[in-house]
Amino acid sequence: MSAKDWTLMIGLSLLWGGSFFFVEVALNGLPPLSVVWGRVALGAVFLALAIVATGGRFPRGRPVWMALIGMGFLNNVVPFTLFAVAQGQITGAMAAILNATTPLWGLVLAHFLTVEEKITTPKAVGLALGFGGVVVMMGGMATGDAFASMACLLAAFFYGLSAWWSRRFARMAVAPLTIAFGQVTCSTAMLLPVWLWLDQPFAMPVPSVQVLGAVIGLAALSTALAYLIFFRLLASAGSINLSLVTFLIPVSATLLGVVFLDQTLQPRHVAGFALIALGLAAIDGRLWRRLVAL
Repeated sequence: MSAKDWTLMIGLSLLWGGSFFFVEVALNGLPPLSVVWGRVALGAVFLALAIVATGGRFPRGRPVWMALIGMGFLNNVVPFTLFAVAQGQITGAMAAILNATTPLWGLVLAHFLTVEEKITTPKAVGLALGFGGVVVMMGGMATGDAFASMACLLAAFFYGLSAWWSRRFARMAVAPLTIAFGQVTCSTAMLLPVWLWLDQPFAMPVPSVQVLGAVIGLAALSTALAYLIFFRLLASAGSINLSLVTFLIPVSATLLGVVFLDQTLQPRHVAGFALIALGLAAIDGRLWRRLVAL
């Protein structure tokens, strides 16, 4: 990858790691579902402006919109909500580490749902290391923390499922920016009646400037801008290189939590992330091939 690609990847890790930071700040004044709806609704607005500014196309056709509904549910509605609820119990850094299991779930799902991507011996070793890291992190947790961690793992599972679902857009020749806009728009529509029913926003007190700023940052930076960078990197660096961002997100989320929220990680969290990172490296295979070539 070029130096520009590495710069963009580090920036992307900060934006996605920052989502856990923004959620934690926003939860100080808003319930989880309000945070999630604000994220996707404002994200849809920002992405619509990006489509207009770049001369892109909005989604068209019933098959495309049906696929976008599925993508919005799998990639936004369920995981965004689960992570927001979980962060009422655990730190954003911990949630980000559990989010790093997404490629592990993606590998398992690809094995059962596709013909060409089966689990090989190196990948099986990577899976064992990665899920071993989860076990290490969750050992000795209180019941509430354990349930929150399970919610994060379920969210990561849905991210992995959405990666499989997203393959259909290649056959439809839908532009990446169009997909990004379409999925958050569908997410906004799906969440709207539930949000109005459960949170009753018109009866809520006006959130503080800090909380509103966190929601805007979540939508503009960690959703809209992050998607733009993601698809730019996907075109220039490829999906395999782009998967390396998984290693960086927990690091950036942890640094933001430590610097701005006075959070700390326990030794078992660090050990668990180390095992997950080793597992991802084993699945990726490039580090092992370079060591063998020496």
